[in-house]
Amino acid sequence: MGKVTGFLEYQRLQQAAEDARARVRHYREFVHTLTDAQAAQQGARCMDCGIPFCQSGCPVNNIIPDWNDLVYRGHWRSALDTLHSTNNFPEFTGRICPAPCEAACTLNINSDPVGIKSIEQAIIDKGWASGWVVPQPPATKTGKRVAVVGSGPAGLACAQQLARAGHDVTVFEKNDRIGGLLRYGIPDFKLEKRHIDRRIEQMSAEGVVFRAGVLVGEKSGDGVTDLSREKISPSQLLEQFDAIALTGGAEQSRDLPVPGRKLRGVHFAMEFLPQQNRVVAGDEVDGQILATGKDVIVIGGGDTGSDCVGTSNRQGAKSVTQFELLPQPPLSENKALTWPNWPYKLRSSSSHEEGCERDWAVATKAFVDDGKGNVKGLLAVRVDWAKDEATGHMKMTEVPGSEFELPAGLVLFAMGFVSPVEQVLVDFGVETDGRGNARATTDGPGCYATNVAKVFAAGDMRRGQSLVVWAIREGRQCARAIDEFLMGESVLPR
Repeated sequence: MGKVTGFLEYQRLQQAAEDARARVRHYREFVHTLTDAQAAQQGARCMDCGIPFCQSGCPVNNIIPDWNDLVYRGHWRSALDTLHSTNNFPEFTGRICPAPCEAACTLNINSDPVGIKSIEQAIIDKGWASGWVVPQPPATKTGKRVAVVGSGPAGLACAQQLARAGHDVTVFEKNDRIGGLLRYGIPDFKLEKRHIDRRIEQMSAEGVVFRAGVLVGEKSGDGVTDLSREKISPSQLLEQFDAIALTGGAEQSRDLPVPGRKLRGVHFAMEFLPQQNRVVAGDEVDGQILATGKDVIVIGGGDTGSDCVGTSNRQGAKSVTQFELLPQPPLSENKALTWPNWPYKLRSSSSHEEGCERDWAVATKAFVDDGKGNVKGLLAVRVDWAKDEATGHMKMTEVPGSEFELPAGLVLFAMGFVSPVEQVLVDFGVETDGRGNARATTDGPGCYATNVAKVFAAGDMRRGQSLVVWAIREGRQCARAIDEFLMGESVLPR
């Protein structure tokens, strides 16, 4: 694959990006797609390694060596077809996936891996620019009706596959726009929403019906009856459709119940981030949570925390500090021990480059009141982690005398998500696992099926908080399971 000696001749090429000082002034994407020549050179680095560990490292099992080779040889249309054969939305994953495929690349054993993610983005961007991405309506219709509840990456992938199999698919979304996490969870500077809109247009031409602003059930995630949205009950869906796919996200944010939690200025990340996305989309948001001129503290060191950092800087925060409860990871992994698995190591995002103080092994003790019900500071303590001899698990202990206080005008919780919204599963009567996710298997007969007849579950709704690429995989596999349930067999790829 690629050029036989390419990995010896060429170095890994990082995508160019706009300078940090300039990009914090806007919410547009700032990473530049590789040129044709750059992508071809990167494709040339893909070695004939015999066993493509990159494919097994990729949740959707992208046929990476093939499209690397095709790009190297200039066969872009074939590369796009190969990429689309396993991934419905490479413009999403090419921008926001952390690229576990690159960690599994054979070159990564003792060198820099092939820039797989950058090549993927180059392929799909060229495909859209060249007019190669077009609707693929089915040749025949089955007459079967399927409801997809949730329009994030799992729901969109499931809906597109089922529509192409000839089923009549309706996607229900409680928010006012289609896209789920892609629309309101990921900042525009990482994923501009035009990419979602193009896919919605394509899928509509393929026969998918989108119904935004429709709440399935009587109550929203916080248990409060919502009178502002159209509603449809689970019993109505079960009566009107031949199969239902539950593909909502893991929306229950992990909370931090310490003194001062209810002070104004202490918020979940998913209260903060969607508001800015709405403003970028042209909406007016009353009482928007803003970081402007404030000392911002982000609690949580993952992708959501990074998004809070980038958004706070763009809003003009006075300072941004990010805490993580766990110890600081090593600067680099021991590849001999970790390859081809996803390694535990320090990861810095583009948002960190834009300005952020980071600290590890810090536990929050309380939030400080300014006397008027607003947060003005955060009390924290440093912690040590050591293995508990009795249980074998890592145990946290506070370091005596290490307490400290930081000024804080805005505190954002970005500590992950614990489960999908319980109410929708309760309304359908779907059994849950120990983590509150919909109980469904992924292998064998009846995969992705729940305990409720003709109700299936996929994505974060089934597996819990995960990556967009895992959601796409589960959506595709769930679509095949539903197709088999409806028709007795399926030609959809798994």
